[in-house]
Amino acid sequence: MSKINHPTDEFVKLNQPCDSEQPEYLFENDALKFAENLNCVAELIDKNINAGRGEKTAIITPEVQWSYQKLYEISNQIAHVIKDEMGLIKGNRVLLRSANTPMAVACWIAIIKAGGVVVSTMALLRAPELNTIINKAEISFAFCDERLKEEIEITDTVFLKQVCYFNATGENSTYSDLESLMQGKPTVFSNVVTKQDDPALIAFTSGTTGEPKGTIHFHRDVMAMCICAADGLLKPTEDDIFIGSPPMAFTFGLGMLITFPFHVGAATVLLEKPNPSNLIAAIDKFKATICATAPTAYKFMLKNYDDYDLSSLKKAVSSGEHLPVAVFNEWEVKTGRKIINALGSTEMTHMFISAIDHDIRPGTIGKAINGYEVCVLGPDNVPVEAETVGRLAVKGPTGCKYLADKRQQKYVINGWNVTGDMCSMDIDGYVSFESRSDDMIISAGYNIAGPEVEDALYSNNKVSECAVIGVPNEERGSVVKAYIVLHKENAPSDELVLELQNYTKQVIAPYKYPREIEFVDALPKTHTGKVKRNKLKELNQQNWN
Repeated sequence: MSKINHPTDEFVKLNQPCDSEQPEYLFENDALKFAENLNCVAELIDKNINAGRGEKTAIITPEVQWSYQKLYEISNQIAHVIKDEMGLIKGNRVLLRSANTPMAVACWIAIIKAGGVVVSTMALLRAPELNTIINKAEISFAFCDERLKEEIEITDTVFLKQVCYFNATGENSTYSDLESLMQGKPTVFSNVVTKQDDPALIAFTSGTTGEPKGTIHFHRDVMAMCICAADGLLKPTEDDIFIGSPPMAFTFGLGMLITFPFHVGAATVLLEKPNPSNLIAAIDKFKATICATAPTAYKFMLKNYDDYDLSSLKKAVSSGEHLPVAVFNEWEVKTGRKIINALGSTEMTHMFISAIDHDIRPGTIGKAINGYEVCVLGPDNVPVEAETVGRLAVKGPTGCKYLADKRQQKYVINGWNVTGDMCSMDIDGYVSFESRSDDMIISAGYNIAGPEVEDALYSNNKVSECAVIGVPNEERGSVVKAYIVLHKENAPSDELVLELQNYTKQVIAPYKYPREIEFVDALPKTHTGKVKRNKLKELNQQNWN
């Protein structure tokens, strides 16, 4: 009998970096030596059913709780919808537009079960941002929370053919598109056979130019972050309850709130609006044991510590921006536990530098975690001596694989992934963060590309010129500040500041808006007309001091 060759969409494989442009991979740990055939969600979901954890709680929200059995059955029904009703073939890209909700997680699982490639996006993205992602990844299908219809319905792209809407919990009395299509579908599904180096995800991240870069992650990459960061560092058990603020569209959130807990059969608390106030209340209510958020949230928790019971929290992971030593020290005094500082990147899938318990050295990020190697490179791309500041470089079982992007050659140098962080490393391998080497603004854990904010402001007819920088902020680490030259017929005012801020929120994701605006007569420029952003930073620093 001849073997049936099922159709496959090779777009991602044809547009990933060639072998010579990919980083050197390390698979020295036996747990990282994966079989040729690997479907990551079979390891994360099906495995728990086979292990008898079906009735155990998988997802907790303020409204509902889902068991592993329910998550398994719903994701299987959605997988049938994807294949039978939508006509997805292996390798097709599927956009996922939602906050952290049970149905979004089920869709994420189902897409991979069906052999698709997930492209998760933040709920705050606007139509122009979605257009760019859809066009870059040539996305044909989308799953979207029905409350977020507006922006996706006004996208203008030739690629997107079908959008399927869902409600957050799948339990509303009125069925949306997806729930209607699921009716009568089998609750079992034969996972599409995928290989360890088949693409499972494309995670988009902004560069300094504001042009998004699609980072490709294989099935083995999803499992590698579980083995290295979860097993190797956090060592969670099935009795843990995870919680946090990062969206699952970020690989940090995907790991800490989805793949890490499912990897060990633990539970996860999903919050659609995980601001610090909601987060601290949910830790108290649901007795969470492992939290992942930015230093901003830990500052808030410390201020409100006496109003909540956080005694259940065993591990607090901080990432997204610099962790102040004062926050670290105060947390240890109040809780008796040390905050786990961590550094990762979308390109590397998850964290690769951290330390836990007695290995923590306050003021440093930590050391290379299980499976990774790090060094600091000088201007000649050669590792420098200890305590010397240079560009951080990393190797491990994961690495940068940009989708059809020439910037791959700048991120991967001589086999090393060069992250854009300026750091130093001591003789014991502990890494200290110094600064970013690009114009990325990191505010409350969010990466914001200054030029993207400038483009939004420039589209307003009252703005003649503008330049955006990141400035220090006690609560958020940094915030976006815009220096604006107005057209002559417009006068600076507090009302105009608010108007421009609100305008920006309508053009790009609201979290990117300039929290500070200063009107100036002219921007400092070089003789070639290039804006001197360093001059603006110096000026702001003088005002800060």
